[in-house]
Amino acid sequence: MSKQKAPRRVADNEALAVGTMIRGSAQKLNLVAELIRGKRAEEALNILAFSKKSMARDATKVLASAIANAENNHNLDVDALVVAEASVGKSITMKRFHTRGRGKSTRILKPFSRLRIVVREQEEA
Repeated sequence: MSKQKAPRRVADNEALAVGTMIRGSAQKLNLVAELIRGKRAEEALNILAFSKKSMARDATKVLASAIANAENNHNLDVDALVVAEASVGKSITMKRFHTRGRGKSTRILKPFSRLRIVVREQEEA
């Protein structure tokens, strides 16, 4: 007796990729995710490639992974892919300290974020 196969978290015409430990705040990453929501996958890659935001580099990796998952794992047409969902959430926060004058110290928070990208195959209209 084996364990039951887990149900898919997305529909049959969708593929998913998640970046779990992206260094930077969720607020900054969400600004980049807004640029690609609802865009065609090829157009979204171009937008991220020419974006001046440093978080765009990590978002490009996750989007490329979602496209590769769609092509290799789910046999979807790459040219018909659209970014259906790009959601951002908080991950861990590393706590560090910085020594200051007169024997005091200050707390430094180094946040990490999660990026979940879902691409959907859309019929040509």
